[in-house]
Amino acid sequence: MATFFRVPISIPTSMPASPSYSPSSRFPPTRLKTLRTLNAIGKSKIPMPPFNPKDPFLSKLSSVAASSPELLLNPSSNPDNLPLLDIFDSPQLMASPAHLERTASYSKQRPRRPPPDLPSLLLNGRIVYIGMPLVSAVTELVIAELMYLQYMDSKEPIYVYINSTGTARDDGETVAMESEGFAIYDAMMQMKTEIHTLALGAAVGHACLLLAAGTPGKRYSLPHAKALLQQPRVPPTGLRPASDIFIHAKEVIFNRDTLVKLLAKHTGNSEEKVANVMKRSYYMDALLAKEFGVIDKILWLPLLDTYVAHVTDVPGL
Repeated sequence: MATFFRVPISIPTSMPASPSYSPSSRFPPTRLKTLRTLNAIGKSKIPMPPFNPKDPFLSKLSSVAASSPELLLNPSSNPDNLPLLDIFDSPQLMASPAHLERTASYSKQRPRRPPPDLPSLLLNGRIVYIGMPLVSAVTELVIAELMYLQYMDSKEPIYVYINSTGTARDDGETVAMESEGFAIYDAMMQMKTEIHTLALGAAVGHACLLLAAGTPGKRYSLPHAKALLQQPRVPPTGLRPASDIFIHAKEVIFNRDTLVKLLAKHTGNSEEKVANVMKRSYYMDALLAKEFGVIDKILWLPLLDTYVAHVTDVPGL
């Protein structure tokens, strides 16, 4: 049978000084905590913003940046030409003064510059581009960019370019909650800077609300852009209890009424008119969107006038 013995162990009250280096011996605790935080931030990866690779605006911008990046340095003196929109009319683009200074100094060293990455190019031009449905990742990025641009310069305007189907996909399937659109709207209303909105492609549902929520007189649209007013969609219920379906239906109706009130506020129409229009999907081209009060100005209006005159000359119309 084994026998166990108790051996007394004496624990020293003070530890001897270690010859190894200790950071706390040089930096105070608060300073050491700050250094560790900065080191953790430096090692973390910054997530890339979600961009749609099939987006026509980004595709055009990417092709121009890859083929002739020096054309990005030609600013436009026309205040109605918003940044980076001249690619649809001429190869000349508009960039921010800081971007011009950096690329001009770089061009003296090398005759040929590599194309800039699109997220940096858009952000340097103070452009917040919404080119996807308003899912949570897009909402997080848009609000962060709005806050960042206001922090950098609260006196310069922010340009919000919109080509989004709102909280649903183009086939009508709901992909996000209605609160995502309201979150971006509330962030825009809290901005101290002017927000110039522009519709290129389509602005559907909550994206149409963001288009109309820009600074009065600074809401634009390209000639062939579309704006669509529609009611919030109910996502698939699945195997839910009847009580949950009823509660969710009440929330959808509340969001619809809120959307009607906000659209009536920014378009100058009555709530009854907006509610009647939203009973069914209401498509608006650039002229109808201006008449309804969603936008204030159509860019490159002479091109649209020529197109309308050409269409009206067709026999039978």
